[in-house]
Amino acid sequence: MAPSAPPPFFNVKYDSNYHYVPTKSVCIIFIALFGLSGLIHTVEAFYFGMRWLLATAVLACVGETIGWAGRYWSSLNWGIEQTPFLMQISTTIISPTFLLAVYFVLLGRIILLLGPEYSRLPPKYYLIIFCTADVIALVVQAVGGGLASTAADPRPGGRIMLGGIVFQLMALITYNVLGAEFLWRFCTDRPIEERLTNSSPPSRASSTSNGSPGGNGEKRKFNQLSKSLQVLICGVVFSNTCIFIRGVYRTIELSDGWNGRIISTQVYFNVLDGAMILLATATLNILHPGYLMPPEAWATKY
Repeated sequence: MAPSAPPPFFNVKYDSNYHYVPTKSVCIIFIALFGLSGLIHTVEAFYFGMRWLLATAVLACVGETIGWAGRYWSSLNWGIEQTPFLMQISTTIISPTFLLAVYFVLLGRIILLLGPEYSRLPPKYYLIIFCTADVIALVVQAVGGGLASTAADPRPGGRIMLGGIVFQLMALITYNVLGAEFLWRFCTDRPIEERLTNSSPPSRASSTSNGSPGGNGEKRKFNQLSKSLQVLICGVVFSNTCIFIRGVYRTIELSDGWNGRIISTQVYFNVLDGAMILLATATLNILHPGYLMPPEAWATKY
């Protein structure tokens, strides 16, 4: 239970690490929802035989649950204790990195299924390049989080974490641009010529096109896909948008400083961080590639 009254001479603006006291009910809701999402992801990973999700989506949910538990802990001590504050900062910054890896894998598989000739990069490069960038961002953020939690002054560690977030955001922007270009080229049947000449026989999706590039038939190619694949692609786009919004928010937050208005406003964090990541992971729960992605997408080798 929270103390019935704050400590003597307590000033929330100066004495709380957050410059506010986290709302207990909000923390409990996020703990419960992230915990539930992680449990569902665990069941889905075993049910669909996609155990790599244990090290990605499940780990992201575990980290978010720990982070919100840290915020709940802070709500019990008026935000004064340093340990729960640094615990939640580190885990809520690092955890979405694991979730991003899911979408890097999925885009490569979708490209392999619909037609590598529409992609700027070979499908396997999405896994290699962006997962490597994800790991680098994770290491940088972890180092920054470790320094922030052990040093007397958390600001140097915070700047390192900011560098990791900015690097991750740049990788995400590049990934989204390449993914958007692929979808545009696929829907308008505009393959990249050098990729077309070097690619294997046309994909099943591209073989259904008719007419000249950019014609109305090709603009309807997205509608010719199975409903399940359409839904999966829409889910991937929505989740990535949520993660991108969160990345922009955390970049602005840490750039504004530990005492800035952004980090000192609870509703910003609840909506632009917690809610965005929850929407992304819940979307993956519901629009799961285990049943939406055609089996041949997993059977085909890069």
